[in-house]
Amino acid sequence: MASVSVIIPTFNRSRKLMRALHSVMKQTFRDHEIIVVDDGSNDDTYQALGSHMTMIQYVRKQVNQGVSAARNSGIRRASAPWIAFLDSDDYWLKDKLSVQMQYIERNPGALICQTEEIWIRDGRRVNPRIRHKKPSGDIFDRSLKLCLVSPSSVVLKRSLFDEIGFFDEALPVAEDYDMWLRISCRYPVHLIEKALVVKEGGHEDQLSRAYIGMDRFRIRAIVKLLEGGMLTHAQQRKAIEELSVKCRIYGEGCMKRGRKEEGSFFICLPERLASGEELLSELIGPYTWGDEPCV
Repeated sequence: MASVSVIIPTFNRSRKLMRALHSVMKQTFRDHEIIVVDDGSNDDTYQALGSHMTMIQYVRKQVNQGVSAARNSGIRRASAPWIAFLDSDDYWLKDKLSVQMQYIERNPGALICQTEEIWIRDGRRVNPRIRHKKPSGDIFDRSLKLCLVSPSSVVLKRSLFDEIGFFDEALPVAEDYDMWLRISCRYPVHLIEKALVVKEGGHEDQLSRAYIGMDRFRIRAIVKLLEGGMLTHAQQRKAIEELSVKCRIYGEGCMKRGRKEEGSFFICLPERLASGEELLSELIGPYTWGDEPCV
């Protein structure tokens, strides 16, 4: 059995997928299996993978179901005790897995660690803003504001998913924000201060570019977390503070654009949650699948 299961979800990215796949095959750490989950591609992905089929597990879905469903399919098929994700538009430097597995061996209590990244935007290297600087250890409070963990940078214990649950397939985006909050409210997320992942952004098929008003998805994740009873009192307070900020900004944006019912719903959401109203995460559902986001 391999030590690490590497899961690569992909959809209509045959060229970038091959670059990602080759970056895994070139890893100095060799004790891994590779699971490529083709989420309903209708390009030449299958043909591009042809010569590599004997070296990977290939999961082909007939219909595109989203990145969460693709990652979850990979997790279910994984045989290794550790999981690593690699988005098909990113790629690894050759020592990525080796450095992380050495860190895990030296720190046996660590259940999840991530590395620093090299950011490429529109073909040029850029420096992350200060607010994107990755913390290490207890990252929960800062992670409420924005996602500070990249799926392509993490290695985590497979058993975490049995405790925390899988990626939320009802979230078309911000599914990683939701996952890291569920993990970081219980466990430290360790940072290896070495850039071992190349993350590309700015391209047309980038998932986050398909949805404006990303805070509506983060709002749903926070509400779900609050309703789940996973948080300490201090964490609840921080989550409610951030929820209030996000709801006000998003709700006011809706109101300005004439979507008064939606705006009122989000503005009043923190108060309804504080009053003990249940299943608000389900009521948010229609607003987190809409095609016409407000802000």
